[in-house]
Amino acid sequence: MVNTSSSSPVKITVSSGAKTGGGNRRSIGLTSPIPRPSVSNNNPNPNSPLSNISNRLSSSGGAIRRLSGGGTGGNYSSMSKDDVTEETTSEYVSYTVHIPPTPDRMPLSSSQTSLPEENTKINTNKSYISGTIFTGGFNSVTRGHVMECSNDRDDLPLKSKLICAMKGCDEDAIKGCTCECGFKICRDCYKEICGNGGGGKCPGCKESYNVNSDGEEEEEEVSECEDQALPLPSMAEFKMDKRLSVVKSFKAQNHPPDFDHTRWLFETKGTYGYGNAVWPKDGFGSNGYEPPPDFGRKSRRPLTRKVGVSAAILSPYRLLILLRLAALGMFLTWRVRHRNHEAMWLWGMSVTCELWFAFSWILDQLPKLCPVNRVTDLSVLKERFESPHLRNPKGRSDLPGIDIFVSTADPEKEPPLVTANTILSILAVDYPVEKVACYLSDDGGALLTFEALAETASFARVWVPFCRKHKIEPRNPEAYFGQKRDFLKNKVRLDFVRERRRVKREYDEFKVRINSLPESIRRRSDAYNAHEELRAKKKQMETGADISELLKVPKATWMSDGSHWPGTWSSAEPDHSRGDHAGIIQALLAPPNVEPEYGSEADGENLIDTTDVDVRLPMLVYVSREKRPGYDHNKKAGAMNALVRTSAIMSNGPFILNLDCDHYVYNSLALREGMSFMLDRGGDRICYVQFPQRFEGIDPSDRYANHNTVFFDVSMRALDGLQGPMYVGTGCIFRRTALYGFSPPRASEHHGWFGRRKIKLFLRKPKVSKKEEDEVCVPINCDHNDDDADIESLLLPKRFGNSTTLAESIPVAEYQGRLLQDSNGNVTQGRPPGSLTKPRETLDAATVAEAISVISCYYEDRTEWGKRVGWIYGSVTEDVVTGYRMHNRGWRSVYCVTKRDAFRGTAPINLTDRLHQVLRWATGSVEIFFSRNNALLASPRMKFLQRVAYFNVGMYPFTSMFLIVYCFLPALSLFSGQFIVQSLSVTFLVFLLAITVTLCMLALLEIKWSGITLHDWWRNEQFWLIGGTSAHPAAVLQGLLKVIAGVDISFTLTSKSATPEDGEDEFADLYVVKWSFLMVPPITIMMVNTIAIAVGVARTLYSPFPQWSRLVGGLFFSFWVLCHLYPFAKGLMGRRGKVPTIIYVWSGLLSIIISMLWVYINPPAGGRPQDYSQFRFP
Repeated sequence: MVNTSSSSPVKITVSSGAKTGGGNRRSIGLTSPIPRPSVSNNNPNPNSPLSNISNRLSSSGGAIRRLSGGGTGGNYSSMSKDDVTEETTSEYVSYTVHIPPTPDRMPLSSSQTSLPEENTKINTNKSYISGTIFTGGFNSVTRGHVMECSNDRDDLPLKSKLICAMKGCDEDAIKGCTCECGFKICRDCYKEICGNGGGGKCPGCKESYNVNSDGEEEEEEVSECEDQALPLPSMAEFKMDKRLSVVKSFKAQNHPPDFDHTRWLFETKGTYGYGNAVWPKDGFGSNGYEPPPDFGRKSRRPLTRKVGVSAAILSPYRLLILLRLAALGMFLTWRVRHRNHEAMWLWGMSVTCELWFAFSWILDQLPKLCPVNRVTDLSVLKERFESPHLRNPKGRSDLPGIDIFVSTADPEKEPPLVTANTILSILAVDYPVEKVACYLSDDGGALLTFEALAETASFARVWVPFCRKHKIEPRNPEAYFGQKRDFLKNKVRLDFVRERRRVKREYDEFKVRINSLPESIRRRSDAYNAHEELRAKKKQMETGADISELLKVPKATWMSDGSHWPGTWSSAEPDHSRGDHAGIIQALLAPPNVEPEYGSEADGENLIDTTDVDVRLPMLVYVSREKRPGYDHNKKAGAMNALVRTSAIMSNGPFILNLDCDHYVYNSLALREGMSFMLDRGGDRICYVQFPQRFEGIDPSDRYANHNTVFFDVSMRALDGLQGPMYVGTGCIFRRTALYGFSPPRASEHHGWFGRRKIKLFLRKPKVSKKEEDEVCVPINCDHNDDDADIESLLLPKRFGNSTTLAESIPVAEYQGRLLQDSNGNVTQGRPPGSLTKPRETLDAATVAEAISVISCYYEDRTEWGKRVGWIYGSVTEDVVTGYRMHNRGWRSVYCVTKRDAFRGTAPINLTDRLHQVLRWATGSVEIFFSRNNALLASPRMKFLQRVAYFNVGMYPFTSMFLIVYCFLPALSLFSGQFIVQSLSVTFLVFLLAITVTLCMLALLEIKWSGITLHDWWRNEQFWLIGGTSAHPAAVLQGLLKVIAGVDISFTLTSKSATPEDGEDEFADLYVVKWSFLMVPPITIMMVNTIAIAVGVARTLYSPFPQWSRLVGGLFFSFWVLCHLYPFAKGLMGRRGKVPTIIYVWSGLLSIIISMLWVYINPPAGGRPQDYSQFRFP
């Protein structure tokens, strides 16, 4: 209770805002702008309530809390609950003020309010400091000054002799400015009384001040000390309660619990203090505290960010989609209602095709409503996983391991030099060396690939340190040395030119050795086989057998050490043919050590100076799975599953990157970019990170749309805004547990119309009451006595095979792939920091033997490999099916578009090879449509628009049937003189204009938000019609034959273009014309439309009543067809315009047949159909 005057007694009770009742209420004072009488023995008003309270508190010995006001000069008076109750009478008005808790004034618990008596003195000082209000500004009084005042206070509430005696002031008195009467006064009060000119009177004796020279000197010393920072206090010098620290939540872990950060931060005068704006260089004192902390480290910056497309582009884009959809609806309604009674057959075919095209456009356009872009921050990744901390004092990498798979099958179609360059780019990737393992799957079991890989491992000891030392990009030697730009750009080391010249010469010799391997293997094998024949004849003579009997000595393929190659032989002997050979595993580079290993200076053996370069190499393993007759080896999917099992036993990286042999690492930081998504918040729900495919060696005009930028930069970016992009077969980082068929830790089910009702599921629990047929959960921290855990362990052999080592590696991979726990442990089921810094176990004979056993041809029998585990079998497009299964379980995927292309590969630029590639993709889509992987049968865990995207994957080949018909309609219109509409009315033209304009505007906006060019979009449109009239109809036919008649589909491997030699044309394959039955339909369409244009123009010109509107309509659509087929026609011309005769023959025959059918259907005026259908001799 504070009585400011006797005439207006007002009692103010202030309690903490957190707890206001009971004994937890706490009374403190308020700062008054009016100077109040101080609580002292010489109080001039003995009848004041303050005097009574002061006397009563001092006599009772209770805990007294003194609070100092800042800046106003007022005193703070504090009372206990009992005192307030005694003074409360009816003539007083009670006010209760609730103050919210602050870092300085926290709510007290019952244990804190009842303090022991021995802590009374410290508590007095604590309250004195915690209630002080400080103002900002340079050279202002700080908390350290108040603490100095509090240390000199007495236990009693009476003013000390060193404290100013002015009413409402608690500042230190000045020794040199005291009056003869002994009245103490502080410097601020003295200046207020004396003013600038001096001559003030003492408040005690009312006499003028006589300041001596000693006081002036002492004041100068004090003011000089005020401008200097005070030294940091020691622990024994000052100990306070932890709750008085303002920054208690930011205390360093290495400080004692009784260290007060409040005093440390504010114990200074005349400086700006301590913080991230200014950190004094000499402000650490003599106690040797740590240097300035990293203020941004505690902010937990994200590894990745999702950047949405600008609303200025996306909103008009969505609006145009709706407008075009409305225009299509009104146009089709008008077309159905306004029939062409003169040519009902033409009207019916056109309307049917247009309805299907509208449906196909909706399926293609709906998933593009939510495109997104993503960016990564690699500096945060390095700081979080590769910086020294308490659990990782040496700063070893805490990143999870990555197993990289490279697949090849035929060294003749996939040159070993191309594969070798891909392996070199992987070995030189910018990722912790001990966390990378590279596996090459040779499905052909060729000795040529094996020895090329051995040569690659030898050359890598020179190439990889060179790349690390000079930061070479790209790290494919063929691509690097073949660049046409200045290789000296951004290179500052003086030895770069000399070492580059040496490495270039070594690479040229490496290429010569690779190119000479086939001949050297043949000569070696011939020599050994001749020697074996001589030995066999000698043995025959020694045994006395008939010399004339023909000896059968197998023509083996020999290794350089004089032993038989266990794989495929050139003579295709039993147990050594492409479909019948043993399994082979060879570790060409052993797992590296954890600690860096530095090389030596350049000398006769070392081409470059590697004294400051880590010369370790990642583990490199050659794998060729066993193949035997009578087993279905499932092509590439089976080879990838064999690598999954092998890597699980040998390295067991929690993440897997798969690449084709012609796709090399173009950006050495690509692995870090992808891992940023996997390790960021929410990354435990991501099954894979898909990178876009970029291609080299394509003609500048991109005649056959090999870059496929519309799919990779438009469709895939749009899918990234839904549940994630589709898996496209290469350039993808997988989570190993997702490949094993496990469900994500969390998922969402979408119910209702368009999946608007969402239900969240937490799947990764020790006990799951109900599981779907296609769901497997990883038990986390399960009890060993749990029956469900025992059942799960019993089911492991059925799912993964009988390898116990493989089964034991599953929980290890799951644990290593978890997210990193933060300092507060917010990530549930995460791994602690520093848990992956331990060295990897070394390889031994037992491990290699176990790895060989899991690549046997019979290992997958009676297991779920290919059904639910690993790459899925049963389709030539196993990549799309594998990604679909993961999304169907509730996983998400991410599309990672890096600023510098992550990977680059080659694509077939020859027309025939390109058409066969499209045929294989389309046939796989037809298989998906007629299988259980149809999106119509998807689970509720897949989003609605994601289902639409997958359904469109299975549907798009069927559009070809309607497209072929529609391409013939203009010709039929010109032949017959009719059109799809009865007349070119204004309504038809307006609808046609609206549909065309909205399509062009949508294309421009897609170009804007995706970054592609108009040329790329037009090439995609052209090849859509080329593929839709050639490869897609054949795919539908083959798919129907497989579904109905069970005819198996076989495809040849796409040939990879080798590196052109000097002087050769880089695009020579572009002009090579190879005959294929896929070329017949497009050629027929072109010839029929060309003839129809001539017939239509001639008929109209020589007609007495020309129908110009119908001619214009037919010409418009015929030119539309021919413009789209122009790249196809140009490709048929070859380099010199040579076309195989058979193409003209087939096309001419088909054109004649179509013309005869047309004459029969629509004979000239005056003729009868039977006159043309009957054959008569002349």
